[in-house]
Amino acid sequence: MSKNKNKKAVNHITRAIDNKVERVLWARAAGRCEFDDCNEILYRSSVTQEPVNVAEMAHIYAFSEEGPRGWTGFWGTSKDLNSVDNLILVCRKCHKLIDEDKEGIRYSADLLRRWKRQHEDRVEMVTGTHPSKKSHVVLYGGKIGEEYSPLDPALAMNAMFPNWNPSEPRAINLTLKCEHEDKSPEFWQTEEAHLRAKFEREIRPRIEEASPNHFSIFARADQPLLVLLGALFTDKVPANVYQLHREPAPNWNWKEHPDGFEFTINRPINKGRQPVLAFSLSGKVTPDRITKVLGDDIALWEFNVPECHNRVICSEAQLGMFREQVCKLIAEINAAYPQAKHICIFPAMPVSCAVELGRIRMPRADIPWMIYDQNHKLGGFVHALTIGEPKL
Repeated sequence: MSKNKNKKAVNHITRAIDNKVERVLWARAAGRCEFDDCNEILYRSSVTQEPVNVAEMAHIYAFSEEGPRGWTGFWGTSKDLNSVDNLILVCRKCHKLIDEDKEGIRYSADLLRRWKRQHEDRVEMVTGTHPSKKSHVVLYGGKIGEEYSPLDPALAMNAMFPNWNPSEPRAINLTLKCEHEDKSPEFWQTEEAHLRAKFEREIRPRIEEASPNHFSIFARADQPLLVLLGALFTDKVPANVYQLHREPAPNWNWKEHPDGFEFTINRPINKGRQPVLAFSLSGKVTPDRITKVLGDDIALWEFNVPECHNRVICSEAQLGMFREQVCKLIAEINAAYPQAKHICIFPAMPVSCAVELGRIRMPRADIPWMIYDQNHKLGGFVHALTIGEPKL
């Protein structure tokens, strides 16, 4: 068929979309804009939240032969121009962007087809997920130094996929912006009280309801507070803890497990009266920094890596190794010091390890933990929190 005959045939095709085609397109797109990285909901107002249809159906290959994405490269016949496969569901803003590309170069037909396919494949995969893969998303971004660490829910939810999917549209945010001076006693008291109260209000009912019975934890705060967060959850509550990575861009996605990775443990040389556990993972905690606070009458266990840095934990397998080995080490310390009133813990570790350290704790079996925090303003470690009730 000649080009002129093709053009004549197209002129006889109406732009009106059949209702059946529109329904299928809406279903495939899950009522969201298919323009890459937009994903806007198209069935309610983003301002008033009222139900309203704000969707537009854009042709991938256009009616006009000479227009952007001219239909001469179309893979079907002229009557297929209004088919589901040649339509992309978009919001008004994205439709305008597509139409303003007069040459059809920036938003080519191949690009729009790829975005449509990726969006619809993702919808099919997510909606096909079994309910047992639903998880509550928990964010906790506390004050670190002089700055707060707000967490992006989108980055967190992206890291869960495809193993888990959010159980609710919005994450559970446990963050508090404390106005007390950094690391003052009032700071720790306020943050601890807030975290415990918000946990009871936001998390406890969901644990008891157990629908779903899983949590995904994304946290970045001072290490004593992260240990407390983990201790509130305990390991009896099914949960996955994630680690924030800064490169190549901030993300929570797990990386490949590094070959030959291992933790090392140094056991006490001197059997002092006070058991101490120091973690040198993201930084080095030297014995002199501990004796400066506690004196020399200590028994020091050191949990180390060959090279300390803030990217030391990059894989989920490493976190599993940490959890397993520290659990055994805590039991060893408890057995070696059955009469001890508490264990002093000096942490320099990634956020995921701090949360998992708290989850390892057995509330009824373990003696209290006194958690210390490095305070540069005060020239060293200071006691921040105590987790657990003293022995009677």
